[in-house]
Amino acid sequence: MSNTKIGTVQEQVQRAIDEMVEAGTERALQVAVYHRGVQVVDAVAGLADPTTGRRMSSETPVYCYSVCKAAASTLMHRLAERGAFDYETKVAEVWPEFGARGKAAVSIRHVLNHTAGVPGIPLTTTIEDLCDWDKMCAAIADAELWWEPGTKIGYHAYTFGYIVGEIIRRVAGQPLSRVLNEELAGPLGIAKELYFGMPRAEHGRLAVLEDAPLPPNFQMPAMPPDLPMFKAAPMSLMPNAAFGNRPDTLAADIPAGGKTSARAIARMYAALLGEVDGVRLVPAARLREATTAPVSGVDEIFGMPTTWALGYSIGAPGQSSDTAFGVGGVGGSFAYGDSKTGVAFALTKNRLTQDFSAAERVIQLVTSSLSTA
Repeated sequence: MSNTKIGTVQEQVQRAIDEMVEAGTERALQVAVYHRGVQVVDAVAGLADPTTGRRMSSETPVYCYSVCKAAASTLMHRLAERGAFDYETKVAEVWPEFGARGKAAVSIRHVLNHTAGVPGIPLTTTIEDLCDWDKMCAAIADAELWWEPGTKIGYHAYTFGYIVGEIIRRVAGQPLSRVLNEELAGPLGIAKELYFGMPRAEHGRLAVLEDAPLPPNFQMPAMPPDLPMFKAAPMSLMPNAAFGNRPDTLAADIPAGGKTSARAIARMYAALLGEVDGVRLVPAARLREATTAPVSGVDEIFGMPTTWALGYSIGAPGQSSDTAFGVGGVGGSFAYGDSKTGVAFALTKNRLTQDFSAAERVIQLVTSSLSTA
């Protein structure tokens, strides 16, 4: 790609996110894009902390919730590539206690594509409980199936992280955050920008989250009281800014979510698609296996169409591509890679909105610009 083309896409993205901040629809954003292993966009705008006036920078980590599920999934694929397990391995072979209450047939494949049938945590769970690894794993091990594994699909919002994380912990023999650092963050040079549990001494570098104001006369749409999402987790644990600014949740390994800069998570996707500064995270054949046999259906928890491959959803905001794989997070951050175009994209932000409109706008800009490269 020519330097002129790189300059054009960088300028277009910078202009777009500046406009969002100036209009007051966003507080701060980061966008990072790699194209065939080369970073072509590194754009930031706005304030990471409005109270102090600290500006967002490319290095600022953002708690962007489920976006970092993709990092946990990537660790699983690296371990599978080494022969620690395969996708048909039963979770109970690695974590015997998990096999209780009829869950012996749940495989690692079922967990990665959200068909395991274990989407719920106890409705008595508190935020403090979420920060207690052993307590959460014990509760999930004691859970009953919601459906026969592999027969239905439903987002495992919290349980995905603990199940994947406990598999990794038992196979690797060390805490999840250490595995993340040794396998991903360290080799890619992003150790200060990608975390599950983040040391408390580092919290001052984070972007401060805020909830987007509700529009005037906003009314919550009516939802049936028997909607499965109400049974999967207590409403008190619905992610919001207060949840994401708490020192205990920031410090804890809760691998259904995580803290990352856009640059860090885009770099991870770029190193899945190919080599980045001498690092490739998985071979091409492993990436194909992880991303090209998705499962689709109506999500049993949220009631909407969904498509998951092995640890990554298929598609991206505003894109119908079946070669794009990634994960979005509560609040509107989104990151993905596209094996056809060679694009690795991430947008992270600290104002929690109800949709992915910011990501969709910037993805369209990037896609249009790079398609003519």
